[in-house]
Amino acid sequence: MTKKLLFLLDTDPAPSVFDTVVGYDGGADHVIGYGGVTLENVGALVDGAIYTRGPKEKQFTAIFVGGGNIVAGEAVFEAVKKRFFSNFRVSVMLDSNGSNTTAAAGVALLAKAKPLAGKKAVVLAGTGPVGMRAAAMLHIEGAEVAITSRSKQSAEAASKAINDRFGFTPAAIGAADNAARAAAVKGAHIVFAAGGIGVPLLDEKDWQDDPTIEMLADCNAQPPVGIGGVDPFDKAKERHGKIVIGALGLGGLKLKLHRACVGQLFESSEQVFDAENIYAQAKALA
Repeated sequence: MTKKLLFLLDTDPAPSVFDTVVGYDGGADHVIGYGGVTLENVGALVDGAIYTRGPKEKQFTAIFVGGGNIVAGEAVFEAVKKRFFSNFRVSVMLDSNGSNTTAAAGVALLAKAKPLAGKKAVVLAGTGPVGMRAAAMLHIEGAEVAITSRSKQSAEAASKAINDRFGFTPAAIGAADNAARAAAVKGAHIVFAAGGIGVPLLDEKDWQDDPTIEMLADCNAQPPVGIGGVDPFDKAKERHGKIVIGALGLGGLKLKLHRACVGQLFESSEQVFDAENIYAQAKALA
């Protein structure tokens, strides 16, 4: 029986343990990880994947692009696809730092709870992989989106990168501290926190009595959480009259989605998973 091989091409120095485990749980027989993947060395790795099996067996080879930097991941992802020609291709998925699957799970659960069209959404720490993808998915739902960063320059650079990929420019807000972030969410209906582990972004007092905020989602499961007053296990729970989603509340859908996409990579040699179709699957699974 032909083995299902998943090649993990990671732009970080070492391939992700998380992505390796989920690769196996998604149905791969073997996950082979490469760290430090760049535009300069990715070609030879892709060639090894597309030239070694016949047309009928190519569906059992797939490529997963990961790493902590979504811009670097997007560049490698595009380079992988450009290497394909005719039937010399395999399925490929982009999920740098869980960007697509985590953001998709969070936004899909928000959209399930309430329509997002016409709502004002602020993505706190919106310059990282998850934040940038969440901004795009909120836009797909018709929300008016802004992203924050500790520096206005970083927010503007991320906003430009989002525009280059998705064709819209979220408002860029510099918010260096909690007070500035509290000011940034004034007038917003949706707050999506996409900060790093243990980085508090918004105090409970700054949202609990806000008459405009309707929904909040936080991607940080380890204390201190990103949004004060949010329990990581919250899943569309009502707190202070608002719908709240915690990191573990969305984490179940994220893992289900990640595994499902990996499994589908082996259904043909022509699957391409990125933000739009991963988000569509998240909505179907939510």
